[in-house]
Amino acid sequence: MEEIKKEETKESEELSYEGFALEDKPRDVAETLQKEHSEQKEKYLRLYAEFENYKKMVQKEKEELINYANEKLIKDLLPIIDNFELAIKHAGSDEGSKWIESMKTGVTNTLKEFLRILEKYGVKPIETVGQNFNPEIHHAVSIIETDEQEENIILDELRKGYFYKNKVLREPLVAVSKKPKPSSEGENIIKKEE
Repeated sequence: MEEIKKEETKESEELSYEGFALEDKPRDVAETLQKEHSEQKEKYLRLYAEFENYKKMVQKEKEELINYANEKLIKDLLPIIDNFELAIKHAGSDEGSKWIESMKTGVTNTLKEFLRILEKYGVKPIETVGQNFNPEIHHAVSIIETDEQEENIILDELRKGYFYKNKVLREPLVAVSKKPKPSSEGENIIKKEE
């Protein structure tokens, strides 16, 4: 008799799934399997979406790295342009010598060629004099009080600034206009009249 009970127990164990007897609750088992399937599918879809977002982020970072790979080199070359411009400026003040004039022409041509090559790689000078001051692009190092200009207009450029593609590579150093304050004597006269 015990052997028969063992065989029946063995058969009922084979017909069960995670604690559910197949013969007793087929709907419960089907619902459980359906629920597990839905959960696994949802996990898969979430993971797939995260992976797609990760791929897009990596691609964007890769493109940015490629676009701005030469940024440090170009930034290090900018002082050369500054020195060329200073040489031209100082040579222009002593126009009596033919040698200085030919040197100025040579340096000017070299500078033009150098700037042309940099522009080919995405480096462009930032326009300043006569433009509105923009603190995101320009760096003000002095203020000039004047009645002849509106406020926040760039009057002088002390060092050129450059864009590298769409990014500010180096800010230009500029002098910005400001309206003069009324003199203190004028203020006293107005106060006395009141």
